[in-house]
Amino acid sequence: MATYQIIVIGAGYAGLGTAHYLLKHTIPALENASNGSTKCKLTLISTTTHFYHKVGAPRFLASADLIPLSKAFLPIADGFKQYDSDHFELIIGKAQSLHETEMTVVVSDTYGSSKPRTVAYSTLVLATGSSSESPLWSIPGSHEKTIAALKTMQSTLPNAKTILIAGGGPAGTETAGELGTLFPQADITLLSGADRLLTRLRPAIGAAADSQVSALGVKTIHNLRVVGSKPSADSQTTVELSDGTSRTVDVYINATGIRPNSGFLPKNWLTERGYVITRDNTSLRGPVDGVYAVGDVAGYSLGGALDIFDAVRPLCSTIFVDLAGPNAGNHKAQAFKQSVTETQIVPIGPKGGVGSVYGWRVPSFFVWLIKSRDFMVGMAPETVTGGKFVKA
Repeated sequence: MATYQIIVIGAGYAGLGTAHYLLKHTIPALENASNGSTKCKLTLISTTTHFYHKVGAPRFLASADLIPLSKAFLPIADGFKQYDSDHFELIIGKAQSLHETEMTVVVSDTYGSSKPRTVAYSTLVLATGSSSESPLWSIPGSHEKTIAALKTMQSTLPNAKTILIAGGGPAGTETAGELGTLFPQADITLLSGADRLLTRLRPAIGAAADSQVSALGVKTIHNLRVVGSKPSADSQTTVELSDGTSRTVDVYINATGIRPNSGFLPKNWLTERGYVITRDNTSLRGPVDGVYAVGDVAGYSLGGALDIFDAVRPLCSTIFVDLAGPNAGNHKAQAFKQSVTETQIVPIGPKGGVGSVYGWRVPSFFVWLIKSRDFMVGMAPETVTGGKFVKA
């Protein structure tokens, strides 16, 4: 009996969605198509035991009273109890290196309690995502570090007189809205680092965001970036700015610096910026046969949850066709049709915000309805359990 070892590396939105779809639909279909001559096992490699609903980070960091962190961090293992051990294994560890010829991945234990483990693969899905300079926005190894960073911020902000936020993308703009609402007494400054906020949206929407954060008492400064920071006296932070000046503030929040989690991969698999090469953007096949990439780590990705969710089904259908071979019958791989139209929803405080969906500018009420109320925290449980992909 042939055995296919499918490895998915990464347990964020992309990795969990792909793993669940493969287990629910692709693996049963492969085994059925082979008339019992093929067995498949999926191994999910995650650096952390808990999934982090990082979409809600701007609200999580602002206050412990708004959304409990128990809703932000959910145990990954609980979501996979529905599958038998013959078909699924969860490994908690970090992919340390990959050997292309041997088709193996070396995984080091996140907590250092065991020796590195070598895992062989027939099919490899890279869904390692991206990391931020600050642990507020992504998990740097174990989720405990992000929880600690969020709790530190929650306890520090109420007494802060000066707050500086670096980054004019969604994370920085949303954080400015949250803090402007909760702490009107504080002197809050947002550095966009560009000529406007939200540069992936049309200028008029960026200007509307600027007006909304200004109405909350937040000062926005454009074309100025943070080039360095260091702790100073009285638990403050001194930041060095691109114009040669510096500021000392009570709280500094870095909402910049996204980088792909691809350091363990062969260099010839990566673009110049470190993203995984996809040979075409419809099948999501990676740089070599048997390797695929999905989500923020992939070169095709535009970022965002919709971009991820839209890719899962086409990716898994491609994997089925590639593995089934002649047993695929009339089944053809579903092409990934990436939406390149303007789509981004940005809450600015709990009552609304700005955004666009598939090129249509949406009103503040729509932003409240979709995201501003609770930062879509209800999406976290179905991400962990695969609820979004119950149907093929």
